[in-house]
Amino acid sequence: MKPRVLALSKPWGHVSRFTPEAGHPGLADLVPVRGVYPAGRLDHDSEGLLVLTDDAALAALLTDPRHGHPRTYWVEVERAPDAGALRALEHGVVVQGRRTRPARVRLLREPPALPPRPAPVRVRKSVPTAWLEIELREGRNRQVRRMTAAVGHPTLRLVRVAVGGLRLLELGLSPGEWRALGPREIAALRRRSAAPRPGVPAPRAPHGSRRAARGRGSSGAR
Repeated sequence: MKPRVLALSKPWGHVSRFTPEAGHPGLADLVPVRGVYPAGRLDHDSEGLLVLTDDAALAALLTDPRHGHPRTYWVEVERAPDAGALRALEHGVVVQGRRTRPARVRLLREPPALPPRPAPVRVRKSVPTAWLEIELREGRNRQVRRMTAAVGHPTLRLVRVAVGGLRLLELGLSPGEWRALGPREIAALRRRSAAPRPGVPAPRAPHGSRRAARGRGSSGAR
């Protein structure tokens, strides 16, 4: 049997597991497919692209930090970061006692075209917001939120828009929708893991494990 690989546009409010957790619904009511598990995580208050698979080797490639697989996020923050804050995010900031790896960061000129969130983002009328695009090659717990907070720009909304070469907008999925991926899309998932940015350790060969397939390895920044 060929491995199954699914893409889900995880909506705000759901946890990245099939069973409910801490009062938040799981994925079972969104993806009625047995035997697949999230390759990575998005917290309940984060949205966007989530890959589910029964392919342990692919899950390890996507989640094990040694492979440095890229993940891209659109992040709404309080106030527009200046050049110094953007450089700090790119070069690495200290989060929970450890410096983050180098990242790609750019300030978006316009807010991205995203569907409204079920729970509106809480903004202060006197404080403007801005959107960043951040590409990471590691996945520490709530990393994006902690990084932006470290430079004085708390995250208000977080949407994962790409995993490797697979992009959410190209999939055409609305929040809560999912579909199986074709061979070219799976190939896009595998791309770019072997070309880390300077300062990021080179990836090692994949080593599949059921633990990684079940999403219990590196969780993905969110």
